[in-house]
Amino acid sequence: MATPGAESIWLWVGTLGMTVGTLYFVGRGRGVRDPEMQKFYIATIFITTIAAAMYLLMATGFGLTEVQVGNQTLDIYWARYADWVFTTPLLLFDLALLAGANRNTIATLVGLDVFMIVTGVIAAFEQVAAYRILWWGISTGALLVLLYVLVGTLSEQAREKSGEVAQLFSTLRNLMIFLWLLYPVVWILGTEGTIGVLPLYWETAAFMVLDLTAKVGFGVLLLRSRSVLEMATKPDMDATASA
Repeated sequence: MATPGAESIWLWVGTLGMTVGTLYFVGRGRGVRDPEMQKFYIATIFITTIAAAMYLLMATGFGLTEVQVGNQTLDIYWARYADWVFTTPLLLFDLALLAGANRNTIATLVGLDVFMIVTGVIAAFEQVAAYRILWWGISTGALLVLLYVLVGTLSEQAREKSGEVAQLFSTLRNLMIFLWLLYPVVWILGTEGTIGVLPLYWETAAFMVLDLTAKVGFGVLLLRSRSVLEMATKPDMDATASA
């Protein structure tokens, strides 16, 4: 088992940030009795809870391993991928729930997302540098298809919602697109992409900032207004009112 170096400071910051986010979301969800509204709180709380646990694993060295690529020994935080494979589908579920997406759309998004993360894991553990880049490209391609569905199908379904719900959806969707496009950039420029423009210290810091923004920031925006979430869960009432 490898031992984290100076970058561990960012992992402890991530652990603290995710933990504070979890406690905040639990507080926001107290008193919510509507089962449909509770889905938002449950998913969002699990997102930061899982992330906090994985960041703790990385900070303590358990979530870290080494991969030999040519004459380089790369430190790979496998717990980061374990985080993403659980939390990114939940983020998409939150967004799909807000948009009132049907099951086929949700299944498509989650399927693309899991494929993206799994191929990213293959890239991270591949021992041939050229194949690492190949699998990174496949994973990034899956991300682009996922974002295409997000901007197309999911956004079309969100337009049927009330103005405030549609506006919140657009804000969260745009935030997700911006942040998720940065992940493969950090990966390819960092140590895992073998290019090493970003050393491990700054690569870890960059991923931590992206994770906190994509999870805690996303959750704060999503859960800040119960009235908007209530409108999102009562489409029939909205439609009747506007008829």
